[in-house]
Amino acid sequence: MARWLLVIPPVLFAGLAAMFYVGMQGRDPHDLPSVFIGKPAPTLPVTGLPGTVQLTDTDLRAGEVTVVNFWASWCPPCRAEHPVLADMAAQGIRVAGVNMMDKEADALGYLAEEGNPFFALATDPDGRNRVEWGVTNPPETFIVDGDGKVLFKFIGPLIGGDYERRFVPALKDALQ
Repeated sequence: MARWLLVIPPVLFAGLAAMFYVGMQGRDPHDLPSVFIGKPAPTLPVTGLPGTVQLTDTDLRAGEVTVVNFWASWCPPCRAEHPVLADMAAQGIRVAGVNMMDKEADALGYLAEEGNPFFALATDPDGRNRVEWGVTNPPETFIVDGDGKVLFKFIGPLIGGDYERRFVPALKDALQ
């Protein structure tokens, strides 16, 4: 009888391992769904950076697709994606920025050094509004339609294969 009890732990372990394996195969771990997809964009912060155009909720409902990028000057992936944002802006895509958890002087210095691809900016120095948008860490980028509805959320820098595979087609679809 005691021999049968020795079989139970390995069988339980194998069952749990199989469940975990099957669960991990279900979807792309980078594809975190947003509760905002298909819903109106959350409220934007009402603060901005001196010398820049203030981003407002009205800007997201101006009839044009807008890319909303949450970024910070201290964020290395944000720096890596900055040329992509500048290229989008040069192509005529409306790119808006929300600077989060950053010092005003650092954000302004970064934009002066690297260029400002944003047609308008808001700041979230304490990180309160980022929670309303479901942003955990920068960079995170949203595609918002002309009526202010969130179409897509991308977590991470706008570079590399994942960006090319998921974000670029979503932006093309939104712009058509």
